[in-house]
Amino acid sequence: MSDGTHLVCPNCNAVNRVPPARMGEHPSCGKCKGPLFEPHPVSLTEAGFEKQLAKSDLPLLVDFWASWCGPCKMMAPAFAEAAGRLFPRVRLAKVNTEEQRALAQRMGIRSIPTMVLFENGREKDRISGALPADQIAAWAAGRL
Repeated sequence: MSDGTHLVCPNCNAVNRVPPARMGEHPSCGKCKGPLFEPHPVSLTEAGFEKQLAKSDLPLLVDFWASWCGPCKMMAPAFAEAAGRLFPRVRLAKVNTEEQRALAQRMGIRSIPTMVLFENGREKDRISGALPADQIAAWAAGRL
């Protein structure tokens, strides 16, 4: 995409256009000046999730989790590490199913942790269960 990649700010949900050469340079949001894209997962509400799917050009890998879930807690550092490995090709995000129950229900989340990969606003694949960082990164990269 020659005119840039559309990224949704995880802080204010503003849509920004980032030149391809600047994707790995930790760009800032034109509206709120917050970090637009960094090599770590972002937390999403239902509104943020919807905006990321509808307006961002990047694939989105979402970890649906809960604070009471032992495997979710064990996988959190691996998911964060995978974000660094997939940066700047994929945005990684976390959705707390306790706080975003309607979204989890709508997405058909039956067990946690469940990772869902989206591309062009559509679900590409999903996998449940805790995985190490290298397997998370390989699983996502192999489906894009």
